[in-house]
Amino acid sequence: MTVRVVTDSSNDLPDELIAKYGIDVVPLSIRFGDETFTDRVDLSLDQFWARSAASQTLPETAAPSAGNFQEVFEQAAANGADGIVCIMLSGDLSATIQSARLAAESVAGTIRVEVVDSRSVSVGLGLVVLAAAEKAATGADLDAVMATVAPVVETLEVYAALDTLDNLKKGGRIGAAQAMLGSLLNFKPVIRVNGEVHEAGKPRTRIKSLKFVVDKVSASLPIGRAAVVHGDDPEACERFIELLGDVIDTSDLLVAKLGPVVGTHGGKGVVGIAFHR
Repeated sequence: MTVRVVTDSSNDLPDELIAKYGIDVVPLSIRFGDETFTDRVDLSLDQFWARSAASQTLPETAAPSAGNFQEVFEQAAANGADGIVCIMLSGDLSATIQSARLAAESVAGTIRVEVVDSRSVSVGLGLVVLAAAEKAATGADLDAVMATVAPVVETLEVYAALDTLDNLKKGGRIGAAQAMLGSLLNFKPVIRVNGEVHEAGKPRTRIKSLKFVVDKVSASLPIGRAAVVHGDDPEACERFIELLGDVIDTSDLLVAKLGPVVGTHGGKGVVGIAFHR
């Protein structure tokens, strides 16, 4: 059996893993003022963060069209795929999954496509995609791949320590964390993503916010695979990994840089972790 794995560009997996497993990535668009870029195609990570630092306004993101997904699905079928598992960022945060579902309906007579709401973002989504890709690489059929994905989605946890909530507020993605606004003076907020964005805690310093997240990991032990991501702040990421080393083995930790889709809302300096139990 040949099962293709499709995802969107918010997954933040390293390029080498995308290439290794032949994962198809459908990009979102990033708009700075009058200029629109295709994520990871004509806007690199470094270019995004440089533009964000120089911009006075928050960049905007736009979901791919159903046609973008349909083209990928049809190409997979033409290349001999028996089925497709399409894993998307949280449907509570983006319309991307709606486009994927419309495209899946359009190709229903050609190839079976299962669309999965990861209920997550960034490397949280990436961990679900990676689990699917690894299973598909064994020659498993679509049902077996889906059976592997389900428990990862169900037990996935994502925590992030932010420098600010300004980007989330401006972008309208703050969700259940709305109560944190208006009381952030001298706080370094921590959020949890479970479909929507939720308040997790309000430590008063950067180091306390990182330790708060480490405590959340410790309270969830034992855990499966974990991935760390940072918003253009490698020093904070290194410090976070040092702290994590007190509670988990970090030798095979997946480390990534936050991309434009989530970076637009999380802002520079965010440090987060995704893991499943």
